[in-house]
Amino acid sequence: MLPVELYRGDEALRNDREKVLRRAWQFVGHVSQMPAVGDYLADVVGGAPVVVVRKADGELAAFHNVCRHRAGALVADGVGNCGEVFTCRYHGWKYALDGRLRSAVDFGALPGFDPRQYGLFPIRVESWRGLVFVNADLNAAPLAELMAPLGGRWAEGQAEFPLVETRQHSIRCNWKAYVENYLEGYHIRMVHPEFDGDVVVAEYRTEIEGEVIFAHAPMRDASVYGGLWAWLWPNLAVNVYRHGYMIERMTAIGPAETRLDYFYFFDPAYTDELAPMFELSDLVTAQDLQVCEEVQRNLEAGVYSGGVLSPKHEQGVAWFQDRIAAGLGLPQPPRLAAVG
Repeated sequence: MLPVELYRGDEALRNDREKVLRRAWQFVGHVSQMPAVGDYLADVVGGAPVVVVRKADGELAAFHNVCRHRAGALVADGVGNCGEVFTCRYHGWKYALDGRLRSAVDFGALPGFDPRQYGLFPIRVESWRGLVFVNADLNAAPLAELMAPLGGRWAEGQAEFPLVETRQHSIRCNWKAYVENYLEGYHIRMVHPEFDGDVVVAEYRTEIEGEVIFAHAPMRDASVYGGLWAWLWPNLAVNVYRHGYMIERMTAIGPAETRLDYFYFFDPAYTDELAPMFELSDLVTAQDLQVCEEVQRNLEAGVYSGGVLSPKHEQGVAWFQDRIAAGLGLPQPPRLAAVG
């Protein structure tokens, strides 16, 4: 188990953001949200504000959402259009969509000031089947390497399904506590009894391939929630259903606060299935919220010092904890806590 201190406090959050989340591919949205020149997506990734924009040549570019003058924001968070240039919301400096400083508006003459040295800070951006990811590590391996295991199991035709709805939930727990809950089916019988009506919970199992953890359970005849469940390092789930899929992003907002962003893509011919899917999804989320917040409360209390992972059900949790430890430069965590 990982040390309890890694699930609480500002220092733990800062280390997670700097050493794990900002060094990995992070999902920000879909290409359909940026169809025209100047269309952008702005969000906060690993605690760092970023913006992805559609350039005049049709390609995407991504930058830290930070003006080089005095750290103003270029655009507001969310989806929008900035026209042909970024214009800082603080003092009006203008940047081309490729990041070059075009105009330090009304700045005045300053000996030695070279606008070519004050372009926007770039970040990596790549897309896969229309899904847009960014990475603050300019030397990161290609996104395709991360997605390869998923690509081998997910029908490519579903990439054409439109984005039909987004939802957001807030959970008062550390992001790692929520991820660990997602990565095991051990809790399903206790926490999600309704789930057994949708899939055969007794046959739930996990499998690790590359940096993707797959969960499997046979679907019941009337299942609307069952299918292919995949979790991608370090904080993204892709839940594939019969006629659509849902992207679930798990964002660390604070030491004990996690935001879940759900993006639903669905076949327009089967929109009648959305209502029961949303109903079960909301129920499962509410149930996970309760147990994860209870876990966080107990982690904060200072009584629990570490437990033991099930070799039958929690292989995914063990893999995740090993990766977190490696990212933070810590020893591999023991599977069995010392008792005494």
